[in-house]
Amino acid sequence: MALRVENIGSLAAVSASRWNAVVGARYPFLRYEFLAALEACGCAHTETGWEPDHLMVFEGERAVAVLPRYAKYHSRGEYVFDWSWADAWERAGGDYYPKSLSAIPFTPAIGPRLAVVEDVDRRAVIAALAPLIRDTGLQSWHLLFADSDEVDDWQAAIGAPLLERQAVQFAWQDDGFGDFDGFLARMSSRKRKEIRRERRKLSDQGFVFERLTGDRIDDQVLAQFYRCYCMTYLERGQRPYLSLEFFTRLRDGMADCLVLVRASMAGRAVAAALCLQGGDTLYGRYWGSEVEADFLHFETCYYQGIEHCLERGLTRFDPGTQGEHKLTRGFAPVISRSLHYLEHEGFREAVAEFCREERVYVHTYLEQCRLRLPFKDPPS
Repeated sequence: MALRVENIGSLAAVSASRWNAVVGARYPFLRYEFLAALEACGCAHTETGWEPDHLMVFEGERAVAVLPRYAKYHSRGEYVFDWSWADAWERAGGDYYPKSLSAIPFTPAIGPRLAVVEDVDRRAVIAALAPLIRDTGLQSWHLLFADSDEVDDWQAAIGAPLLERQAVQFAWQDDGFGDFDGFLARMSSRKRKEIRRERRKLSDQGFVFERLTGDRIDDQVLAQFYRCYCMTYLERGQRPYLSLEFFTRLRDGMADCLVLVRASMAGRAVAAALCLQGGDTLYGRYWGSEVEADFLHFETCYYQGIEHCLERGLTRFDPGTQGEHKLTRGFAPVISRSLHYLEHEGFREAVAEFCREERVYVHTYLEQCRLRLPFKDPPS
């Protein structure tokens, strides 16, 4: 049966059950509850430069695929930085914005972007989507942080007009460690002692850590977390991307996915990190602190997450974008991939050359990072 593509615009035009029947539950950021919360509370909405423009693919009356998409009026909240591209195009007299973007707002976490039901071929879906990717009337379309297999399928189905850009992120992978002591046992003696010293110093100062899930994340816990989250932005003179309403909607709609690490001193919560859990992976996303203390960020955002994964049988921990300091704490470098379609052929050729040159640097950096991992033997 032929595939039919519909532009549904906002998620308000479709039911949660119909959307989630396609995307499933393994990757929490594609769930209806997450994306709809961003729209409903105005974090990713037309007024903030994220105009919802989502696509659904049907086989008869059955929804078989969804692709989140936005008409974007700036490049904030994406984490694949194209400001220099925009500047070059506008200096040449063009309009870079609005652009078409398929990504999860404010979420540089590798995962599926195009969700397709199991019995339908993804490349056939991409072929059906291709005309709507090329003929949006906008200067460009961008697919950010997609799974590598999905990137390969987009390239195979659409071909040369798609430019690939790569970057390095860091992720922890279980290698049969068993528990946190088993994880440390694989490291060099010096690094193992350093991490134990960091954790002991926090304990000696009176910090207590707990991991809260489900209904234990009540309004009071969430409000304290949000104060900490805002501090991360205010210290840099910025306003936070996300609102307390967004996190409340997230808690109310998908509490089963939330893991909140809370740090307390003398019975008062002073720092927190909020993670999302899906399938076999924990995703570290949001953090903040009301106090300054050596190693507090490492414990709250990294070590507690690793312990959670080992206790719950999760095999992967994506702690968030950037940060070479993750290397010496057991997070290995991985390549993230994005795809870019630029309408103007001359501009596309110039950006393609930029991406080729950048990729040489990225792979050199990747190898340098691998040499800095703290393990006695590289994880398998």
